[in-house]
Amino acid sequence: MTNYVINPPAVASVAVAGSEARFPVRRIFCVGRNYAAHAREMGRDPDREPPFFFTKPADAVVDDQQTVAYPPETNNFHYEAELVLAIGKGGVNIPEEQARDHIWGYAIGNDLTRRDLQLVAREQGRPWDWGKAFDRSAVCGPIHPVSAVGHIDQGSIRLSVNGAVKQDADLTELIWSVPEIVAILSRTMEIKAGDLVYTGTPAGVGPLVPGDVCVIEIAGLGSITTTIGERAVA
Repeated sequence: MTNYVINPPAVASVAVAGSEARFPVRRIFCVGRNYAAHAREMGRDPDREPPFFFTKPADAVVDDQQTVAYPPETNNFHYEAELVLAIGKGGVNIPEEQARDHIWGYAIGNDLTRRDLQLVAREQGRPWDWGKAFDRSAVCGPIHPVSAVGHIDQGSIRLSVNGAVKQDADLTELIWSVPEIVAILSRTMEIKAGDLVYTGTPAGVGPLVPGDVCVIEIAGLGSITTTIGERAVA
């Protein structure tokens, strides 16, 4: 038994639909600007340039039906509805035609963003961590195993705030498809079981304020709900 000088952190995990078991989270990868309309609203060209990725810490995950405090250091806190891939088998240089074999399941995610901090970093050519990788910034609903729902690559993705629809698109609008995302990511580094991949958000991103109730629905995966609490104290 290894003797640590401090207690090791708990394993981050998310729920699994229809099970009391949980999915352990190793890393969280996110694809930037993977819907053309969202790329345009962020002032970028939606052409199929090579996709880029950023990361969030594993312990940023938040389950469905939780309250997330309005985070510190921002005055422009945004929602981003996303399809999430749960990797069940690792690999490197995975061929696109074999990529789905590495997916254990699918979930609904909300890539919460401190937009003002992200945009300042972007304009200064700095990393996005302060805008993206903060505490409780990766909402993830229960993972639905492929064995139960099959592979999800089409269907409605919709987000509403207090009942008003803000994002409404179809998964077929992804610039880079699910198999392409897995294949491209595996060329840069070894992906492993326990990795989550947030696949990008449609157009319509916008602000959240304390008291808001944010609901995301993806066809075949149900819905998740997040309530925004009062501003957190850092």
